[in-house]
Amino acid sequence: MKMADWRKPWTAASSADRVRAFAGVLLCASALCTAVLLAGAGQNAVQTFLGLPAVTAVPAPTPVPGPLAGLVIAVDAGHGGYDGGAVGRVSGTPEKELNLDVALRTAALLRTEGAEVVMTRTEDIALCDENPPIRKKLQDMQRRAAIITQGGADLVLSIHMNEYAGRSESGPQVFYREGCPAGRLLAGALQGAMIDVLQPRTKRAALGGDYYILTLGVPSALVECGFLSNKEEEALLLDAQYRQRAAEAIAQGVLRWAALPGERPAPLPAVDRSAEEKG
Repeated sequence: MKMADWRKPWTAASSADRVRAFAGVLLCASALCTAVLLAGAGQNAVQTFLGLPAVTAVPAPTPVPGPLAGLVIAVDAGHGGYDGGAVGRVSGTPEKELNLDVALRTAALLRTEGAEVVMTRTEDIALCDENPPIRKKLQDMQRRAAIITQGGADLVLSIHMNEYAGRSESGPQVFYREGCPAGRLLAGALQGAMIDVLQPRTKRAALGGDYYILTLGVPSALVECGFLSNKEEEALLLDAQYRQRAAEAIAQGVLRWAALPGERPAPLPAVDRSAEEKG
C-alpha cells in the first residue's frame, strides 16, 4: 500500500470536520468565560442569568445582651476533694457535692442573663498539692483567689451549705465582708431573693463575717444555702429541684443587685496576703 502524501490538499469533507471542531472549541471557551464571570458576580447575578428571582441577603440576628452583660462573675463552689465540708446529719452527704451542683446551676443561669462566669472548680477537686509547703487549705484558698483575680471578676459568689451543733437551726444565710458596704449591698439583695424564692421557715438577715474569699477587693458574698444539720432542710438540699430553686434564687439576687438605682459604694481594698506564714 502506498503511504499517504501528507502534503495532499484537504478534501471538502475533511474541511467541514475541521470547521466543526473549531466551532466546538469556541463554544467551550465561551461557556468557561461565562462561568468565571458569574462566579465573580455573586449569587444574584447567577439567579438573573438563569431567569430566577434574586435572593435578598438576610443579616444574622444581633444577639440581645442580657441585663448582666459586661459583668464577670466568679462562682466558687466551696470545699472539694479531700475537704468535704459539712456533712448531712442523716444522709452523710458531704457539702462539697451539693456546693458544686448549685454552683454549676447558678453559673448556667447567670450566663443566660449575659454574664461571663469564672468558676474556681467544676469537678470534685481541692485546689492544692498533695504535700504543699504550706497548709493545704491555705494553698487551696490562694489558688481560688488567683483564679478569681486573674479572671477579672467584678463580683464573687461563694456557694456553701451550713451546719450547726443544734439541729433546729435552718434557713439560707448570706455573709459579706465585715465593714464592706459594697458587699453588704450585694448580700442584702441575695438574702432577700433567697427568702422570696425558697420561703424558708427561718428568715435570716445578711451578716458580716471574716472569710478569705470575701477579701479580694470586689463585691462578694458567701451563700449558705441551708443547714445540713437540720433533718428537714437536709432533705430539701438533697433534692435536685430544690437545688435548682436555690440557684435561681442566687441568680435572682444578682439581678436585683445589678438593677439597684444610684451609685454603688466602692468595695474595700483587697487584703495584702503576701506575708502569709507557712502552716
